[in-house]
Amino acid sequence: MYLGSIASGSSGNCIYVGNRDAHFLVDAGVSRKRIVEGLQQMEVSPDRIQGIFVTHEHNDHISSLGVFLRKYPVPVYATGKTIDAILASPCLGKVKKDLFCSIEKDRPMDIEGVRVEASEILHDAADPVCYTFEDQESKVATATDLGTFDDYLIDKLQGCETLLVEANHDLNMLMVGPYPYPLKRRILGNFGHLSNERAGQFLSKIIGKKCRHILLGHLSKENNYADLAFETVRLELLMHNICLEDQPFSLQVASRSEPTLTGPSPLEQEEICGQLSFVD
Repeated sequence: MYLGSIASGSSGNCIYVGNRDAHFLVDAGVSRKRIVEGLQQMEVSPDRIQGIFVTHEHNDHISSLGVFLRKYPVPVYATGKTIDAILASPCLGKVKKDLFCSIEKDRPMDIEGVRVEASEILHDAADPVCYTFEDQESKVATATDLGTFDDYLIDKLQGCETLLVEANHDLNMLMVGPYPYPLKRRILGNFGHLSNERAGQFLSKIIGKKCRHILLGHLSKENNYADLAFETVRLELLMHNICLEDQPFSLQVASRSEPTLTGPSPLEQEEICGQLSFVD
């Protein structure tokens, strides 16, 4: 499975997940134009998308969902409560309700040969989830917008080759920044967002031997920046005896404004496999 970020940040999120035969989006919180351009950079045509998995109903995750669906009417997968919240959102516009497919947490389903599972997370939304995708070759996961983590979530994300995990804010920047106190308290709470330090602690518990790519995502525009998130997570991992220089995986920060690729696209992988098949 391949996972790449089209955009990830407090102002908008959209992640591509796929392989040679299956192509999905996780969330649609940036413009349709940016989604299409991001897919093109990954050499995936938007009309090949076979479904959109929505984590929760906040605008930075669904703002262009209706616009995308009116051009590309594909199934939308989310929990029942999240679907109700999406349909009630003024940003959705007119779409066919039969495109929405209710899923259950902890009930894996097979779509186009990919095993997809939604897992519960804590966030101030109707029924937020994160997702894992697994085919015969590998497993990937995206987990953002969570205020904390526990053994249940650590177990769900074991064995991933690629991980996108939230590193939302720097604690000092948040505390001295301009946000009002109630908003700061919300972000810091169990239903808020992971700090850089907590992201590093979370990753230290889910990084395994199969891990090859880690993306830090959903950075706050006001309370974080890429170099700080990277260095804080690197140091946190080092404190847990995980030295990046000695590891077989890469650590990147997902851009909020442009795609972040984690390796050859699914179509490039197909070409490579095709070339290898003819090697004598």
